[in-house]
Amino acid sequence: MHLVSVRIITSRIEELVRFYEQVTGVTATRYTPDFAEIKTPTATLAIGSTNTLQFFGGDDIARPVHNHSVIIEFLVGDVQQHFEQLPAAIKDSIVQEPTTMPWGNRSLLLRDPDGHLVNLFTPVTPEAIAKFKNGWPDKLE
Repeated sequence: MHLVSVRIITSRIEELVRFYEQVTGVTATRYTPDFAEIKTPTATLAIGSTNTLQFFGGDDIARPVHNHSVIIEFLVGDVQQHFEQLPAAIKDSIVQEPTTMPWGNRSLLLRDPDGHLVNLFTPVTPEAIAKFKNGWPDKLE
């Protein structure tokens, strides 16, 4: 089994897609006005509007803006550089500036327009680097 995608359901698809494009530097692939994907080398972040819920059985399947427990995480080559290069509009969403965590990652925590936590991180200790070495692309963007 392989985790390939996480999907966010939102009533503000354009705002969310723009946020993730700015944070990741990846242009979303827009399949329809109600569905887009941010594709990375290891996984995809899918963003669907509430209109897509009809395909899964109706509006009660998911409720936008109700997540209080999930953090979406992106491994980056240099979190400090990402922090310094964030567009001004994204800087308003910072929850925590780059901080080294006890488990060896240096993390920048943001909140997307729907309130989801987003962690950009870089392993910095030998143990953390070793943990990601096998799945870590030679050059992270």
